[in-house]
Amino acid sequence: MKNKQTLILIIVLIFLIIVSAGFVGYTIFIKLKNNQEVSNIDNNGENQEQKPLVVEEKKIQIFQGNERPIAIMIDNHTGAWPQAGLNKAYLVYEIVVEGGETRLMALFKGQDIDKIGPVRSSRHYFLDYALENDAIYVHFGWSPQAESDIKSLSVNNINGITESSSSFWRASDKSSPHNVVTSTEKIIQIAERKEYQTTSDKKSVLNYTSNDVKLEEGINATNITIPHSTQQKVEYRYNEETKRYTRYARNKLQSEWYTGEAVTTKNIIITFCDNYTLDDSENKGRQGLYNIGEFKGYYITNGKAIEITCIKSSRTSQTVYKDLNGNEIQVNDGNTFIHICPKNADVKIEPGEQINVETENQE
Repeated sequence: MKNKQTLILIIVLIFLIIVSAGFVGYTIFIKLKNNQEVSNIDNNGENQEQKPLVVEEKKIQIFQGNERPIAIMIDNHTGAWPQAGLNKAYLVYEIVVEGGETRLMALFKGQDIDKIGPVRSSRHYFLDYALENDAIYVHFGWSPQAESDIKSLSVNNINGITESSSSFWRASDKSSPHNVVTSTEKIIQIAERKEYQTTSDKKSVLNYTSNDVKLEEGINATNITIPHSTQQKVEYRYNEETKRYTRYARNKLQSEWYTGEAVTTKNIIITFCDNYTLDDSENKGRQGLYNIGEFKGYYITNGKAIEITCIKSSRTSQTVYKDLNGNEIQVNDGNTFIHICPKNADVKIEPGEQINVETENQE
């Protein structure tokens, strides 16, 4: 009997211990929960959900990855209009050639584009800008000076004249010589066959930023007129809605060959340096360019323009673009047209009537 009473007492004690432990545990849990709720109450007394702080790093979109740029010479004769691929180029250079015409060099990076052109022949001073961008240089023929410089400078080049008609083909809706077309896929295949490097770790020539560059101290730049020569005048009109400039040449809206969309750009850079006529045996009026040194210019974006200094110390060195305080300019993340025109060119940068999307599509 006594043993039975002892057993009952032990069971009761165990039960009381379990109940007490549960009560203490519950009390601690409630206290911790209340403390957590208090910590989640903001200054207005409202509960706020606690979320981990995530900082998203903004990355440049126009110039990313390690794919080596491809620089393609683009015909800019009226017979070549419209051209294909300009809206997909991250950078386009326009420079005078013989006869007052200009030629374009469009740079592509990490793109898969099935039609680019019309592709045209090389001029030697375009090599300077292909080299400073560490680009594979693509052309269809060359001038004697360009041929010589390509060899002496060991430029990784692709001459479409020496390639198959499956890599550089003639479109049926344009007339020769303004109808040669290629693609990035074909260019990469040829580059690999020639054992050119197809990757590059060279930094961009332009100092891109993911922040919005507004040039608050700049002058209003809604309508831009750039006369490269008496024959070739380029205009840009600003679209406040898209914050881009629409391109016109010789008073005609420039559009994409295969899509019909207007050619537009986020940034415009103008460099004033003179061209001159070469004294060669062919007497075709081919040009040279005084582009080594320090030159005046403009940077234009988001409806504003500032004066800049453009510095190129050698043919292979990257051009540095600085503001008048000596600081390298920051360039908006987006495509850029760089115009290299004579020092006496009557460039006009002025406010004016802005275009809208409807007008842009109608012209």
